[in-house]
Amino acid sequence: MAADSLANYRNEYKKDMLDSSSIHPDPIVQFGRWMEDAISQGIEEPTAMTLASVGAGGKPSARMVLLKGFDETGFVFFTNYNSRKGIEISDNPYVALVFYWKEMERQVRIEGKAEKTGDKESDEYFASRPVESRASAIVSPQSQVIPDRNGLELQMRELLLNHEKDLVRPLHWGGFRVIPEMIEFWQGRPGRLHDRIRYLKKEHHWIIERLAP
Repeated sequence: MAADSLANYRNEYKKDMLDSSSIHPDPIVQFGRWMEDAISQGIEEPTAMTLASVGAGGKPSARMVLLKGFDETGFVFFTNYNSRKGIEISDNPYVALVFYWKEMERQVRIEGKAEKTGDKESDEYFASRPVESRASAIVSPQSQVIPDRNGLELQMRELLLNHEKDLVRPLHWGGFRVIPEMIEFWQGRPGRLHDRIRYLKKEHHWIIERLAP
């Protein structure tokens, strides 16, 4: 596709609406409803979310990660703490998450503060992972420059051959919980007059506002 033709590429949004009278007063419950919709409709990778963090000099970076749990305490994902995102979050815990389910013409934006999960929670999730995923987390120096892929593959084969039954979580790997301060639900609407409902945390309760598209 030629670059100059992108300006004329358009898609009309008309699958649903987001009415203030029908949303739940608790954004976690509302998020759960939308996640259930995404799963029941067969959305591919419904738990995939963009994670944005801020590095040195205020420079942002973003990547896709997978949501592994959520409740009233926050939204959980797991990673290598020595990775770029892990280091950036340790230096500046304020992050943003974005879910986009294009088949439903829906988006959820979350802003908040990330904190490490406890050892027990990280250990339990690590133990639940497929053995290859556990081995990969152990051998991969995530985000660091490596000479080639062969070295990693060799380390992983040796680890699985000699220690497959006793792979334990390395201390540099674990979870982050994003404690939300803002959650926005976006529903595509015709004519780009989209619905946007924002929940803002004020002390111990949520304020609900409608935003202009």
